[in-house]
Amino acid sequence: MPTPEPTVATNLPEQLVRLTRRMQRAQKRHMAHLDIAFTPAQSRLLRIVGHCRDTPPRMADLAERLEVVPRAVTTLVDALEANGAVRRVPDPANRRVVRIELTDTGRSTLHALRSARRAAAEEILAPLTADQREVLGGLLSTLVDGPGERR
Repeated sequence: MPTPEPTVATNLPEQLVRLTRRMQRAQKRHMAHLDIAFTPAQSRLLRIVGHCRDTPPRMADLAERLEVVPRAVTTLVDALEANGAVRRVPDPANRRVVRIELTDTGRSTLHALRSARRAAAEEILAPLTADQREVLGGLLSTLVDGPGERR
């Protein structure tokens, strides 16, 4: 008995993985000239810290957002601090609490990462029409903001 032909729905997980990898490769290409060598986890931590405009996040906040153990955040922060992208600062209300804030280098790095991400997305989405992009954006929003997703 022949194996049934895969449908779009059965190929979807593989397509999503391939698209993610393609996006990461394109972003890396767009960053090649920048002399920036951050891991995806470090880049994500920078983005999270960059989104915290009012109060720098605590290490525990970062661990929760990254969905990792606190020790993993310490390792990420150590590496970013060594590169001059973030700094540890005491919380003014409780000096036992350490907060993480971006440095000027971190802000410029984050800007470069965002630019590379936008350029990579533009490259990948180039074959789509404006209407197709609108539909895709709506579908992705439904998936990202759907039930069960923590943010």
